[in-house]
Amino acid sequence: MSDASSSQIDQSARVRDLLPSGEARAKLRRWRGIKDQFARYMIAVFGVSVVVCLGLIFVYLFSEVMPMFQPAAMETRTTYAAPGGNPAQSVTVASDRHRETAVRFTDDRRAVFFDPRTGTVTNEERLPLPEDAEVTARAQAEPRTRLSAYGLDNGQALVVRHVFSERFVDGQRQTSGGIEFPLGDEDTALLDVVEDGTPITALTIQAGSSGISLVAALADGRLRMVQYEQTTSFMTGESTVERKVYDLEPPPGAATITSLLMDITMRNLLVGDSDGKLHYYDVARPARAALRDSREVLPDPNASITAMEYLLGTVSIIVGGSDGSVRQWFLVRDRDNINRITQVREFERHGAPVNLIAPEYARKGFATADENGVVKVHYSTSERTILSRPISDGPLRVLTFAPRANSLYAVDASEQLHLVDVRNPHPEISFSALWQRVWYEGRSGGEFVWQSSSATDEFEPKFSLMPLTLGTLKAAFYAMLFATPLAIMGAIYSAYFMSPRMRGVVKPTIEIMEALPTVILGFLAGLWLAPFVEANLPSVFSILLLMPLAFVLFAFFWSRVLAENIRVRVGPGWEAALLIPVVLFIGWLCVTISPQIEVLFFGGDMRQWLTDNGITYDQRNALVVGAAMGFAVIPTIYSISEDAVFNVPKHLTQGSLALGATPWQTVTKVVLLTASPGIFSAVMIGFGRAVGETMIVLMATGNSPVMNFNIFEGMRTLSANIAVEMPEAAVGGTHFRILFLAALVLFILTFIMNTAAEVVRQRLRRKYSSL
Repeated sequence: MSDASSSQIDQSARVRDLLPSGEARAKLRRWRGIKDQFARYMIAVFGVSVVVCLGLIFVYLFSEVMPMFQPAAMETRTTYAAPGGNPAQSVTVASDRHRETAVRFTDDRRAVFFDPRTGTVTNEERLPLPEDAEVTARAQAEPRTRLSAYGLDNGQALVVRHVFSERFVDGQRQTSGGIEFPLGDEDTALLDVVEDGTPITALTIQAGSSGISLVAALADGRLRMVQYEQTTSFMTGESTVERKVYDLEPPPGAATITSLLMDITMRNLLVGDSDGKLHYYDVARPARAALRDSREVLPDPNASITAMEYLLGTVSIIVGGSDGSVRQWFLVRDRDNINRITQVREFERHGAPVNLIAPEYARKGFATADENGVVKVHYSTSERTILSRPISDGPLRVLTFAPRANSLYAVDASEQLHLVDVRNPHPEISFSALWQRVWYEGRSGGEFVWQSSSATDEFEPKFSLMPLTLGTLKAAFYAMLFATPLAIMGAIYSAYFMSPRMRGVVKPTIEIMEALPTVILGFLAGLWLAPFVEANLPSVFSILLLMPLAFVLFAFFWSRVLAENIRVRVGPGWEAALLIPVVLFIGWLCVTISPQIEVLFFGGDMRQWLTDNGITYDQRNALVVGAAMGFAVIPTIYSISEDAVFNVPKHLTQGSLALGATPWQTVTKVVLLTASPGIFSAVMIGFGRAVGETMIVLMATGNSPVMNFNIFEGMRTLSANIAVEMPEAAVGGTHFRILFLAALVLFILTFIMNTAAEVVRQRLRRKYSSL
């Protein structure tokens, strides 16, 4: 045996000695099996955990949203004889916000204060009305003012305010009630509306910043307005009341005035008559008051206006008719800039004439009652009749809300007071209020508007989710329009054409961009990019036009003009590096010539030129957001697309090239088709990233919830709106829960998009898997 053979035998022996024995191998197989089983179970557990977490997120969002859609409820808590005794009839009932003290005004000139929970009388006060005079008209101002007025058959009127005071004794709240006279004391409270003693047949009162105004319809057909302006001396503290009287032209026709209303600005007067007509007077300048409009507000010409009240804020008028109809009207300016009485919406009818309307103190809701004792609760903005329930077997004399709208006080014809608990926490919500056009107060027609708060208490919340949803899609669209071509084309080039060494630098660099905090990107976009784009607007469009053209010209120069001995000095796949100077030069050139372009084509100011041509330009707009958010999305799309293109099997590309296809034909006919599932997944993941982005759109859009796709205007997205308004929303309130609904909409939107993307990806994968 040769020395070589002996050496091989010795080496084989040593290898056998190093190999584990059969028992050891079996042990290794068992241990490997244990690890495989553990890995399989752990992957399954964590995969299921992800699904469970997503489900829990949905359940939590749903649990916060569902209370908005629970039905309202109305239930009579107690019924007792109206405090203060009979046969006195109730005129009105009101209570404090805690429902601990209430007042009942009676037709025998008393104000009876009582505990509304039990009916126990706490104190009484008598109104200073003449014994020989009869009350012929009554009126109430906007409920928050607590003002009432009584018109007499001798032409006088009494203005009174009920007040509730609170104090704490040994940690317990105690409330009490009383009356006061805002235009004098008890001895001088009677006011002369007319001096000749003509009876007052209808009356309205309103308090505003300039004082208190009364408008009275008189028995002889006259219409008189009386203003009382109270001034207090800065030096002495003495108050004086100045009285101004204006006679208004009564409405045309022989109809009797049945109701009067004045708004809190004391500029608009509405007069209802027995013919079912509503007349609008402009009394901003009472000396030159004019009748501006008259409308029949009831569909039945034989019907008459039986009840009429302002809603909170005294913009909308609710008109109830003898035909049982309930309609909402308010003033809308026409093309001639004149206010016209316009019907906005109609609510569920009553089966009998409407005789009472009770507005809420703090919302745009109201209740109506008919002569059969049926009470309905409505909400104007959501155009809903929320509740309907009989309170008594006969007509009601009084119907009022508690200040927090959690109770109704109803007094029937037998002077039984019904305390009705009302549970109606979210009347603003309906499908039409969230997703359809709504005709809001002060608008000329239906619109999509999001405006959750304002500086005034009488503000009408506007909770349309359409501007937010459209804003979300708008931001994502412009971001994807910017990012998708750059990311996909860059991925194709770096994966297929770029040299490995250069790819090793470019790919990690772009992927590191994804780690940049979006708050930094939003900060730069809002404070640097937006002003820069505004100041150099022509350069933006110049870059979009000249940059591709410069690439084409450079490519032609490189491949057709430049000598081959120079081209071969640049290694294959390094051509992209030569474009860096081109990019820098074109960018510098476009910014430099931007002022000259503005002067030549846009009159020296492109932004003003856009405005003059009817195109609104906001500094923080979709153009800026598209660039900033596109910059954030590019790494996601690029990384996944690049991996998909790079992992296309080499035998496919090599086979295509061997059959005579050019590299570009191979890319378009083989590589892109094979990598299309991965590229599509990259685009959809990038779209989901753009839809859910918060900080960039929060800082760079202006947050204007507008309904358009104008690239020069901003937007407000669902995510940014949640981030802005959630800290200010009252927990459990309608605004709070609508923000959770917005989060649920965003969650469902991304879930649907991702599901659709996965379905498409699987189909693409099956279709091109045979390549």
